[in-house]
Amino acid sequence: MRKFGLVFLSFTLFISFANAQQKHTLDKIAAVVGGSIILQSDIELKYATYLAQGSPPNPAVKCQIAQSFVTQKLLAAQAIIDSIDVKDDEVDADIDRRMRGMIQRAGSQDRLEQFLGRSVIQYKDEIRPDIKEELIAQKMQQKITADINTTPEDIKKFFNTIPKDSLPVINKTVEVGEIQFDPKLNESEKAYFRAKAQDLLDRVKKGEDMGALARLYSQDPGSAIQGGDLGFADRTTFVKEFAAWAFRLKAGELSPVFETDFGFHFLQVIERRGEQVHVRHILITPTITEASLQRAKAKADSVYDFLTKNNKITFSNAAAYYSDNKETKYNGGMMLNAADVETRTTYIPTDKLDPQIALMVDTMKVGSMSKPQLFTDAAGKKSYKILYLKSSTNAHKMNLTDDYPKIKEYATNDKINRKVSEWFQKRRKQTFIKIDPEYQQCTNMKGWASPVDESMTTTTPAEVKP
Repeated sequence: MRKFGLVFLSFTLFISFANAQQKHTLDKIAAVVGGSIILQSDIELKYATYLAQGSPPNPAVKCQIAQSFVTQKLLAAQAIIDSIDVKDDEVDADIDRRMRGMIQRAGSQDRLEQFLGRSVIQYKDEIRPDIKEELIAQKMQQKITADINTTPEDIKKFFNTIPKDSLPVINKTVEVGEIQFDPKLNESEKAYFRAKAQDLLDRVKKGEDMGALARLYSQDPGSAIQGGDLGFADRTTFVKEFAAWAFRLKAGELSPVFETDFGFHFLQVIERRGEQVHVRHILITPTITEASLQRAKAKADSVYDFLTKNNKITFSNAAAYYSDNKETKYNGGMMLNAADVETRTTYIPTDKLDPQIALMVDTMKVGSMSKPQLFTDAAGKKSYKILYLKSSTNAHKMNLTDDYPKIKEYATNDKINRKVSEWFQKRRKQTFIKIDPEYQQCTNMKGWASPVDESMTTTTPAEVKP
């Protein structure tokens, strides 16, 4: 099971738009970068994806897409010189991830193939070169910026370049810790769900189609509609118990029923390719009982009483020992800002908090703990939590004292952007770049074409077979 949309209408829009472009528009070369070409259809297809995500029509976006293709070609060309490549397994994993998302949005693999006008296998083969080039370009950019280091002096200098009347207002920000108590079924309560999974496994062993049973009974929303198919993935993609069986079995073999944090599974290995394995599974998720909720509440109340009467035990130690939230328990119980995962900051704007938590911490004093309260997450999972308000900063204009981590992030991004921009300025002067007049009019593309191309006024459309 994975360590864990666009609506169907949006997906239909995306495919319809793409097919319309193929049927009614003559393709042409939009740009040439060294020995590589960028087709108009490449840009139109990416623009269709932009529209399918619910974004408003905006012709300027095509200029941004064209520039992104040109920069990708430049990076990929340098990657060849620097011997930067990606493994086939990496490409396979990325393609499989994208295809799972497309299948989920379409509703089924058959429906997706109907929209694409080709099989998923054929479509994967067609997009594979582009996906590989994209991944290589990403690695090349990471190499260009690998040696960037932002010092305190850099941060101060960057902050001082911002006009005082342009400093942004920072929303109220808090640091919040939690100790989470999940309701857990006892063995007798689990028995019904284990037996349900075992019954399905027995039916597969007797010859029933596992894919059909997965579509009917599996409670993994991400794979059930695909017949339980999880595609190719490496060992780190799965939780420990699932990975153990996925990489132990041979192609075609079935596992016994086993338990993970998600529930009771059994799986079948379809194919093994190096350190990648292709599996399908069926998941039965136990339903939480009222008795298990009451047990969780009793434990939460007991831990709260213990903490309030024993000053020698810190909140962070208690979280590490008692909390059932694996994302926060090893971080002293402190929540991370989900909108800023790269910096792993614990400073969270209140508008980015779960509304239930934001409402509660708004009435708390810094340094205080809440009594255990029942919370329900976006997936409907219930748990009791003890909250701790470590710090709180009211809304204010950005300053170095209160917002140093955020300013450091901005300063680092500024250095990265400057380094990449300098690299492109140099690289594009050394590379032949030809740009169609339609895109030479783009503000962001001015000056990108090689001098020999500045007088180009026409481009003859070339029909390209889809």
